[in-house]
Amino acid sequence: MESTVRDKKTGESSDRELALRLGSVMLHCLGGSGGEVLKTIEESGLSFVQMKALIALESPERLEAATVGGVAEQLGISAASASRAVDELFRRRLVSRSEDEHDRRVRRLELTGRGRAVADRIISARVAGLTDFTASLSADERRKLQTALDALLERDEIAEIYRTHARRGRR
Repeated sequence: MESTVRDKKTGESSDRELALRLGSVMLHCLGGSGGEVLKTIEESGLSFVQMKALIALESPERLEAATVGGVAEQLGISAASASRAVDELFRRRLVSRSEDEHDRRVRRLELTGRGRAVADRIISARVAGLTDFTASLSADERRKLQTALDALLERDEIAEIYRTHARRGRR
């Protein structure tokens, strides 16, 4: 392995170096299996923001509320960008909109069956690439990865995502 940039006092990698290393692993996993994840996203015809909104709505418990504002906040984008993405998802019949029972100005969003199917295909392609990657690891690499993941899963925001996807994977 090439040498990495490390702090001279602690011997630890810088935040940027860790990010580059993690990004390399992620790109390998996304690009593996003939690039199934990227191919699946491309075949969906969705823009990156639309795909992110679709996936966010697939797990509405992660959103403050399944609304355009909730999508904007979850994705860290402007309300206008979220609105454009949701409008296109609605136009493609991937999302339905309904009036909030307590506030008629608010529109609740929900994936349609078709939207859920597209989200499931994207998520399944992601998991397949990660499964291929983990299957390629040596026993020592698997132990090290397991230890690192156990530590990261102690973070509430990561544990919540894991619980959501683990439930879906067991259906």
